[in-house]
Formats: sequence, C-alpha cells, structure tokens
Amino acid sequence: MSKVIVSGFSLSVDGYAAGPNQSLEDPLGKRGEELHRWMVGTAMFHEMLGKDGGSKGIDNDHAARSMEGFGAFILGRNMFGPIRGDWPDEEWKGWWGDNPPYHRPTFVLTHYPRDPIEMEGGTVFHFVTDGIEAALERAKSAAGDKNVKIGGGVSTVRQYLQAGLVDEMHLAISPVLFGRGEAMFAGLDIPALGFSVTEHTATEAAMHILLAR
Repeated sequence: MSKVIVSGFSLSVDGYAAGPNQSLEDPLGKRGEELHRWMVGTAMFHEMLGKDGGSKGIDNDHAARSMEGFGAFILGRNMFGPIRGDWPDEEWKGWWGDNPPYHRPTFVLTHYPRDPIEMEGGTVFHFVTDGIEAALERAKSAAGDKNVKIGGGVSTVRQYLQAGLVDEMHLAISPVLFGRGEAMFAGLDIPALGFSVTEHTATEAAMHILLAR
C-alpha cells in the first residue's frame, strides 16, 4: 500500500522551514538556503544539476531517499512560484527551468485554475483548486503502488498533518537559528497526531530524524 511521505524537509534548530520575505530573488525566504547546505554538497544534488562530484555518505543517502520511490508529488502554490492571486499569463512555469526534478505528475495547490503544464523529463504540473484531499486523491491515483510525497511548503505540510493524512516524515535539522520565518510545528501536537521517532542520525551538516505513525 502506498504511503504519504514528507521527505528531505529541512528545518532550523528553532523549527523554521523557510525564512521570511520569499521573493523571486529569495525563493526560500531570507537566509533560506542555509537550511539546505546538508543537501547541496551531495553527489545526489550534483547529479540532479547535471554535475559530477559531490559527497557520499549519510547526507547523500538521505538526499537520494528524499526523491526515490515516489509516483506523484504535491506542492503548495509558493513551491511553484512567487506569483500571488490569479495567473497573469502562462509564462511562469516554476522555479526550476525546463526540466524540474520531479519527473512525475506533480499537483500544485491553488485557488486559481490553470491548464496542466508538460515539462521536460516527465514532470507534468496539474493545478488543483478543490483542496488538499482532492489533490491527494488525484496524486494517489497517478502514483499507483508508489508513494506520494508532500513536497512543501510549510503551510501545505501543516495542512496535511492537521488532517491526519501524513504517514512518515524525514526532517533534516540544520545547525542554524532563524528567529523568525515559517514555523513548522507551531501549535501542532505531533505525538498526539500519532508520530514517534523511529530513526535519527547526525552529520556535521544536519540531524536526520525519521518520524512515523
């Protein structure tokens, strides 16, 4: 049976998953790139960018696992782009250029309809206007017997957690403090939602924590 998973999700020590003031210049918010240093130096990330080299080991293993075995992805609107409100035109096609890293059907939560976009490498963006459960139903149908990844951002993950629809999470706690930004667990009782820690490993770049119900 397929699972709904949050994986490769980076947090600061004080629980922020993105910095403030997301923009075209700062898609992860101010200082947001600091959360992902554990991943960007890995062989997996280098390969995703078409480059050689990169580190092997625990961080690379978790980076690879964060994109493996998924038959569909779900993203919040901000994970697709900085545009707010109605789509002004069809020009914006995501943060990643012509070949996004998903290579699977990818469902974007939005209040504003838009036709699907077929990208290089097998990624097809579908825009879902009727809520998180409808998006998950479509993602599960597209994924078949593979898992569905909730790719973020913070608001999207929190909505699926609050609805009791997430089975597993892999969190990468980076050794940085933000003080402000988008807080992942504010007001959420994670044990009450049924989660417990099933695995934890540490590197110089991150503490990797696996949670499951």
